[in-house]
Amino acid sequence: MPIQASRVILVGDSTTAVQSGWGPAFCARHLVSAAVCLNLARGGRSTLNYRAEGSWDLVRAELDVHGYMTTWVLIQFGHNDQPGKPGRSTDLQHEFPDNLRRYVREVRAAGAVPVLVTPLTRRQFTDGQLIDDLQPWAQAVREVADELDVPLVDLHARSRALVQALGPLGAMQLAQAPASAAQMEAALDGTTIDSTPAMPGHSAAAQRAQVEPMGQAKRAFDYTHLGETGAELFATVVAEELARRVPRMRPLLLP
Repeated sequence: MPIQASRVILVGDSTTAVQSGWGPAFCARHLVSAAVCLNLARGGRSTLNYRAEGSWDLVRAELDVHGYMTTWVLIQFGHNDQPGKPGRSTDLQHEFPDNLRRYVREVRAAGAVPVLVTPLTRRQFTDGQLIDDLQPWAQAVREVADELDVPLVDLHARSRALVQALGPLGAMQLAQAPASAAQMEAALDGTTIDSTPAMPGHSAAAQRAQVEPMGQAKRAFDYTHLGETGAELFATVVAEELARRVPRMRPLLLP
């Protein structure tokens, strides 16, 4: 009897991509062998430049490959749509949700099933409280999902609760590399710090942008990207939420 395989395509930024996101752990350990998993997420991408550079064309080409019972396309953006990222930032009120709507409609037109994923939280704290800077983008994703009747994985809400429960020090274990002594000391007091010194006349963020190529997460400690522990934790969350929110996917999932 011929195999009846399904396919899952991951679309998004570095928090989903290989090396720095939850996607590799999800593909490797949370899908049955009859499910093909293709991670097309790329670091540094937003709803704007993922399409503009041609990455979305690669997704469209994959959707033209037939032979699968069902193709699911998980879409997670938000981090690089925020202000201050030239060539990537989008307007939260109009451009960001419009871009999501366009992705959803094109996936459906190709005969596949879109699933929207809210952005993974960052892990920075002030006085023991998580700084929830991605909440407006997560809410915009929720609203588009509700408007277009798209399955939603609320990774932002789940990750926010988990990271807050871990606290500033505990959440450091989710990063790609150990924190510095200064960062750990600050975390003990409830407030995270970035120990990367800035060059005179440059912010620390601008300095990092100069030395790290856009799209390739540097394997170093930060409060956004994931090491193996973080990747497995949030891949499990995504699998659990898919099993709960998308019943048709349950036979494919290994939560």
